[in-house]
Amino acid sequence: MDLGEFAVRRASESDVETLVGIDSVAAEGDGRRRASIRRWCREGLVAVAEGASGPVGYCVVEYTFFEQGFVTMLMVASGARGRGVGARLLESAESSCTAPKLFTSTNVSNQPMQRLLQRAGWNPVGLLHGLDEGDPELFYLCPR
Repeated sequence: MDLGEFAVRRASESDVETLVGIDSVAAEGDGRRRASIRRWCREGLVAVAEGASGPVGYCVVEYTFFEQGFVTMLMVASGARGRGVGARLLESAESSCTAPKLFTSTNVSNQPMQRLLQRAGWNPVGLLHGLDEGDPELFYLCPR
């Protein structure tokens, strides 16, 4: 996949099926994830990274985590990983966040996301057991 330059824009409801195709969980048939993508798009919470060939990733920022910003989802198409899409989406999340703080989390097993967050300067702030059995959740804070 040749990304060339890509831009970040707000998603609309017309992007739902394309984003489902990018999202490995939704693409495998997870109806709950598909419904979440539809809701996030409808509520205007999704930023889409788009290259010449179309969307290559998306990011969702919500404000339900103690009224602070929270990157609920960051997904990059498998063929676009390692090319700066995730970093650009994190930058977009930071610049658009309207709360004083911006957090995110990822499973201990998700080493690529942890490396992305570390390269972007996010600080680890906590560990939560019990969400996914045997795979604790690491929480990070954006260094705004």
